[in-house]
Amino acid sequence: MIVSGMSGSGKSVALNTFEDLGFYCVDNLPAELLPQFVRSVQGGEGAPAKLAVGIDVRNRHSDLADIPGSLSAVGAMGLDPKLVFFESRDDALIKRYADTRRRHPLSHLGLSLADAISLERQVLKPLRQIADRVMDTSDLNVHQLRRQVITEFGLGSDSTVSLLFESFAYRHGVPADADFVFDARCLPNPHWNATLRPLSGRDEAVAEYLEAEPDAVRFVEQVSGFLDTWLPRLRADGTRSYVTVAFGCTGGRHRSVYLAERMARHARDAGWDEVAVHHRELD
Repeated sequence: MIVSGMSGSGKSVALNTFEDLGFYCVDNLPAELLPQFVRSVQGGEGAPAKLAVGIDVRNRHSDLADIPGSLSAVGAMGLDPKLVFFESRDDALIKRYADTRRRHPLSHLGLSLADAISLERQVLKPLRQIADRVMDTSDLNVHQLRRQVITEFGLGSDSTVSLLFESFAYRHGVPADADFVFDARCLPNPHWNATLRPLSGRDEAVAEYLEAEPDAVRFVEQVSGFLDTWLPRLRADGTRSYVTVAFGCTGGRHRSVYLAERMARHARDAGWDEVAVHHRELD
């Protein structure tokens, strides 16, 4: 999968999501090295089955013009390369740069932001024209973009269901796209431990704290049992391509994060191929 598009359109979010879905990801690879890169990682035992490579305007512009030839070389290896191009309206891109205060990759040319965006569109036009999928992210937030990438590109076969385990804070609302929601506010809160407060549910110390609590252990066992029973039914039914399992707590930092990570690990151990994790309040 070649990930390209406008700076600020969500390419980094897309690559991170591909990585969550089991892709071997590399960002900002020199375009001329694409065939050599694919050849090097595809050979030998344990080679990754899925690759995602970010190629955009940071490359030498002359190399971008040779992308069709590089894709043909990859195809000659027996692979089926796809190019997905992310774009957004100028007003959306300008607002995102204003919100994040990031510098545009072409700002070193002394251009205004609007002119840099215009030049980037011109440079990337040949890639957009050969893209297998053009995704407009103008009206998508980060969470919606992740969901769309998982929905469109996370499926290994028609019978596969992509799982997204998400953590959130109830004070910021329940995720609108959640299929199952579990409330962890009844569990002991690491926030009240001064040592654990600065950490998150990703940290081993928080995990050890919760795994020493009988209620947390029972919570994990019962939720695991529920998901082990009903998620395979959804997969067998064949009517769903993705399922979001959300865990909420007060601040969305400790208990819910731990549970999302713990359940994602359990799902992978149970044989689910397409598993992603998103922490709304941390990511």
